[in-house]
Amino acid sequence: MAPPAAGGGGGRQQQQQQPPGFGQTITGIIRIAVFWYFASKFFSPKKPLEPSLQISNLFEKGEVLDMWFYLSEHEKFNAFGNEDALVWHETSIPYAVWGPESTRSLSFKYYPSEALKHNGSLYAHVFFARSGYPPDPSDPEYQPLAAFGGMHSVVIYMPKSKADKRRSLLGATVSEGATVSEVVDEAQDDANDDGTVEWVSYWKPNITVNLVDDFTRYPKNAVPPNIDPYMNLEPKTGNYYPTIFFNEFWLLRDKLIPINDTVMDLPLHLEVGPISMTKWQMFLQIDQSFQIHRSYGSMLEGEADELKRVFLEGNPYLLVITMVVSLFHSIFDFLAFKNDIQFWNKNKSMEGLSAKSVVVSFISQLIVFLYLLDNDTSWMILASSGIGCCIEFWKIGKAMHIEIDRSGKIPKLRFRDRESYSGNKTKEYDDLAMKYLSYVLFFLVACSSVYSLKYERHKSWYSWILSSLTSCVYMFGFIMMCPQLFINYKLKSVAHLPWRQMTYKFLNTIIDDLFAFVIKMPTLHRLSVFRDDVIFLIYLYQRWVYPVDKKRVNEFGFAGEDENQASATAEITDAAEGEKKN
Repeated sequence: MAPPAAGGGGGRQQQQQQPPGFGQTITGIIRIAVFWYFASKFFSPKKPLEPSLQISNLFEKGEVLDMWFYLSEHEKFNAFGNEDALVWHETSIPYAVWGPESTRSLSFKYYPSEALKHNGSLYAHVFFARSGYPPDPSDPEYQPLAAFGGMHSVVIYMPKSKADKRRSLLGATVSEGATVSEVVDEAQDDANDDGTVEWVSYWKPNITVNLVDDFTRYPKNAVPPNIDPYMNLEPKTGNYYPTIFFNEFWLLRDKLIPINDTVMDLPLHLEVGPISMTKWQMFLQIDQSFQIHRSYGSMLEGEADELKRVFLEGNPYLLVITMVVSLFHSIFDFLAFKNDIQFWNKNKSMEGLSAKSVVVSFISQLIVFLYLLDNDTSWMILASSGIGCCIEFWKIGKAMHIEIDRSGKIPKLRFRDRESYSGNKTKEYDDLAMKYLSYVLFFLVACSSVYSLKYERHKSWYSWILSSLTSCVYMFGFIMMCPQLFINYKLKSVAHLPWRQMTYKFLNTIIDDLFAFVIKMPTLHRLSVFRDDVIFLIYLYQRWVYPVDKKRVNEFGFAGEDENQASATAEITDAAEGEKKN
């Protein structure tokens, strides 16, 4: 029986999409799929067995088949004489032959019954038989070794989307329809507080029936575990019928149609054709890897469809380039992270560096982390963002002196500027740049927050604050980079910057530009990618305009003149020691 569900198809909750980690996710999926495929090949028994101990396909390659396609509301089917249930019949289909004659298709409209509209079930019963033989077991000409079939559900049941808890914090709505929708959502949410889950039936508009091209002779008691669940054995001979695979790999969730009282007709596209053994196994292993990622929390519902959509809607050449470039993205990301840690770990001077930019960067990272936490993001993304927060706080300890003040009842953290930062013009220029930029930032944040409060809905005041701040981080994040540009302009030097780390980040930004055209992502994130391009181009312009100042200390606390003096002193010392020996 189908699980109980409400008949109406409510609107789906609108969720903010997070920028997917494309390279990491697809690498893990391919790795698991390849591992399982080759494991099934290498660990299967290789010792030749006697023919009596092996099972084989009951049908020959190229054998002509007839097909019957029935639709019924019953899981078990025996009404072969019902002409209304038979929706498709094909003859002379060559088995496992690759060509246009082995692929057939049909499209039509199906008119659902009242039972189906009220959360009923519908099954597709597909039967194949050698040409001239009937599929009905009650027919006198029926031969058990000449016919086989399979069953597949045309309706899928999924949990109803949770009611949207967001509301207008000011008590105003854009329209009357929004008010009614909001009241209904709140009523449904209150009704579901007891923990019950509502289910909704969805129609599959596409059914693809594939006959697997498999003529392998398997050991009788050692069929590979990835094939055994799909194998249909004949009880007397022990041999197997051709495997029927209902291919739903490319059926995305947004293509499903909710079934309710208002639905009058439903589109249905049917297709039958062959599929190779390798392709079939690849589809199974990829789906299994998706399930493993979801069980571990490293993939959210719907992310698998987004990956499939990239292959369906993207240019094949662009996809190949993207997959190759994603590998370089991971490498550059690791190198940028390594050099960033090395720079701040060995840095002895804050001269020419903006300490306030480090603090603002930590605050921005913390805002994004809290926003992800409030929006039920997967633990892998949360862990990555949390580690980023810890690293940004550690960098504050390198840019400033952090002390614990225990004079009061509650210990407090006190931040004090380093001497190399406050003892020169760097602090003056940094304060001046942050002063004027903060005016612009506060004005933009206020305008954006007021707009969001008036025209958008939120779960609570806390969610409104987080979403407003996160939007500002995406839209106006370039402002936190501007103080460093201003310091470079005033000092007429860029020798103090970690150029190796910035080069890797710039390369990653170029790669992100490519992903911005291929992967679906929020508009604000796409704009932030191109925003970073402009900032890095300004950095490159400053590096070209300003000459190298050998008097300025580098990221390791040494100046070029100090190195020259040290090498000159070493040469004089070596010459003096040589004269003494002579």
